[in-house]
Amino acid sequence: MAMGKAEREARRIARSGSGPTNAEPGANPGASGAFALLGEVLLVGIIVTFLGLPLVTLPAALAAGIRHLRRFARADGSPYRALWRDFLRALPAGLAVGAGAVVLAGVLALDIVLAGSGALPGGGLIATAGWVVAALAGGALVLAAGLWSPDLGWAGALRALPTAVGADPAGAAYHAIAAAFVALAGWMLVPLVVPAIGCATLAAAAVPQRPRRRTP
Repeated sequence: MAMGKAEREARRIARSGSGPTNAEPGANPGASGAFALLGEVLLVGIIVTFLGLPLVTLPAALAAGIRHLRRFARADGSPYRALWRDFLRALPAGLAVGAGAVVLAGVLALDIVLAGSGALPGGGLIATAGWVVAALAGGALVLAAGLWSPDLGWAGALRALPTAVGADPAGAAYHAIAAAFVALAGWMLVPLVVPAIGCATLAAAAVPQRPRRRTP
């Protein structure tokens, strides 16, 4: 207990500048300023929303936004021209991913609407299953966007999905929750989609970096 208190005091003194600072910076020094990080998340939400307005471009926009926030958190230098370059690199194959996502979303939306209209037997159960599948599909899209890199490409990112889910099931669940949060925000009030997308982008950037309990 005393050691923990001493460590907290040392960190407080280092942050204040009134004493010696740590020799090594933290893992994500760019994310140490809460207000700066909040502002960056909101701005990235606006950019990703704008770039993803045609819907089929949303996967590429998410991939670019996630990589930007990772650079920002690491304080690697995060110019917006790098985000734009990532978007352009992710766009060609990302259009096919986006088209598939739009078709799947349309099928699920039709299924949910029909189930809610009472035209199908067991409509409540079908609607619930549709929402669950939509959340899982949205989480898979966000996770794939987080896995994308210029070297891996979309084909590699999609192939890596099962391995990523198996290695970190809780992280995959967080991605699905982030996607569901965006849908819920849009259902409550459409403009809330913008900050919600920013938060989902941050989640995709941060979840793989979170501390995890190691099994012996």
